[in-house]
Amino acid sequence: MKSKKTQVCIIGSGPAGLLLSQLLHNEGISSIIIDRQSRERIEARVRAGVLEWGSVEALDEAGIGARMHKEGIPHAGFDLAFNGDKHRIDIKGHTGKDVMIYGQTELTIDLIAKRLEQGCEIIFSADDVQPIDVKSSSPKVRYSRGGENYEIECDHIAGCDGFHGVARSAIPDDVMKTFERVYPFGWLGVLVEKPPVSEELIYANHERGFALSSMRSETRSRYYIQCSLNDKVEDWSDQRFWDEFSLRMGPEIASNLKTGASFEKSIAPLRSFVAEPMCYGNLYLAGDAAHIVPPTGAKGLNLAIADVRILSRALVEHYKKNNNDYLERYSEICLKRVWKVERFSWFMSMMLHQFPDMSAFEKRMQRAEFDHIVGSETASRSVAENYVGLPLEM
Repeated sequence: MKSKKTQVCIIGSGPAGLLLSQLLHNEGISSIIIDRQSRERIEARVRAGVLEWGSVEALDEAGIGARMHKEGIPHAGFDLAFNGDKHRIDIKGHTGKDVMIYGQTELTIDLIAKRLEQGCEIIFSADDVQPIDVKSSSPKVRYSRGGENYEIECDHIAGCDGFHGVARSAIPDDVMKTFERVYPFGWLGVLVEKPPVSEELIYANHERGFALSSMRSETRSRYYIQCSLNDKVEDWSDQRFWDEFSLRMGPEIASNLKTGASFEKSIAPLRSFVAEPMCYGNLYLAGDAAHIVPPTGAKGLNLAIADVRILSRALVEHYKKNNNDYLERYSEICLKRVWKVERFSWFMSMMLHQFPDMSAFEKRMQRAEFDHIVGSETASRSVAENYVGLPLEM
């Protein structure tokens, strides 16, 4: 078995793992990143596109925000719609801050290029990845590649490998507690090379189901509709999608819709999930390995970025000041924020979707929630504050 050494071994080369590695590198702390997927597949994955104010700060702090600022689109607000009635959430007016539209795919490409340019070892297409001895002072990560077996010796392991990754399973069942809500529907999403129907995002509740108008650039649009978990992508022709999306958005919005052949189409299930604790020994979970939010509030990527900002600061305190307080409280600090973000994503999902067993009373409650936001500056401000991103507290 061949051995390697580093200070922090990071499992997962998504934005969370890559950003953690970059932040540590900037402080002189070494890392190796390992992933079971190929670079090509990782860089092609279609994911989120809304960055909170704090996420933009983190990318600038890491020194990889140049292309984001050049090609990204700052947004000062977004629309909530309910059966044709619209209300704009003035993010900038309520908070003094913007969000940034910049695709996770582009962010991943930026981070990989920067890390490789700086000489970081990123091991793609690794098999049988397994963290071991995580309770010891010298944990290890074993894997195989090209018929050879390897072992990475390190001080700390960061599990940034997603919901289906191996890191979380290294925490014993009698230690780990999980909390989950699986939603009885999915999102059918399409990407199309057409200008977006609106300059800002629109989250819409319609009696036939939820719809979202989003974008990745000024010429590339990302649209979603709520669908059954029994649906298959092949059930939805482009024309059927456009007809349904237009109906749910309403005639005023649909009149500006530029349709065309989609070049990506997929169905994603929705769930809320939290794992506690987020650390065990010298293993630390971050991002989807520790928690999942439904995409209704645009929080998944941003929550992962917040995790690794906290973890990077804790590791800097450990290595540079011999202060372990933040590492020991990493789970506590993160989870306090995680549950607040879970609440907001749950709130947005409950207000905007049609549920199969929803009563007439519950439907009226959805409308009352929307009307409350419309009629209350305080309620609108609360939505804006959560959407632009809660402060990072340590």
